[in-house]
Amino acid sequence: MASKLLRAVVLGPPGSGKGTVCERIARSFGLQHLSSGQFLRENLRGGGEVGVLAKQYIERGLLVPDHVITRVMMTELEKRRDQHWLLDEEVLIPAPKPPEVRVERTPRANHEGFPRTLGQAEALDRICELDLVISLNIPFETLKDRLSARWVHPGSGRVYNMDFNPPQVQGVDDLTGEPLVQREDDKPEAVAARLRKYKDAAKPVIELYKSRGILHSFSGTETNKIWPYIYTLLSSKIPPVLSDDEN
Repeated sequence: MASKLLRAVVLGPPGSGKGTVCERIARSFGLQHLSSGQFLRENLRGGGEVGVLAKQYIERGLLVPDHVITRVMMTELEKRRDQHWLLDEEVLIPAPKPPEVRVERTPRANHEGFPRTLGQAEALDRICELDLVISLNIPFETLKDRLSARWVHPGSGRVYNMDFNPPQVQGVDDLTGEPLVQREDDKPEAVAARLRKYKDAAKPVIELYKSRGILHSFSGTETNKIWPYIYTLLSSKIPPVLSDDEN
């Protein structure tokens, strides 16, 4: 008999370490790590209807609207109905900029991932029934410090933190050698407003999954200390392919 499919989402504010947690889960349990940001980039490169629509917002430096992100995600998740997967809820992708444009004026594709609203969570219900939702609760001051130290590679969305995940060469992407930028919304004065906005948008989504009994919350300031508890939870749902010690 085939094993039951596992579909999981990781929720958390910007800077909470979702990317690191998702990478560890994907590696330890053999799950596909699906990223709304990656799907959006692929649609932008592909030049299809949704990509063209998203590009119109990006070129004006506007948020990619919920309905566009929902269309992207529904199309991609529909292709994966018979697969295990892990969805990273928050990705912010800066758009590539011409060298002569100053960083603070760079247009960017700036969306808070999927599902980030109640409408998106309901749309996801039409594709599948989630088995597990992990919520990361990180103190405000920790998030502020992490975000203020964060720099990104515009072309790929790769994220570096100057405190604990710096690039090999200061200010340069490890893989391409291209310059890194700091987004306007990662600068200290913008971080507080950004975190408040996330909290307001995420609250009904978190309450929805809590009411269904599939929400599991983890609190702390260090991913390495939270991880063993997440590993234990996942191990009760699906057999691991790597031991905890191998991470």
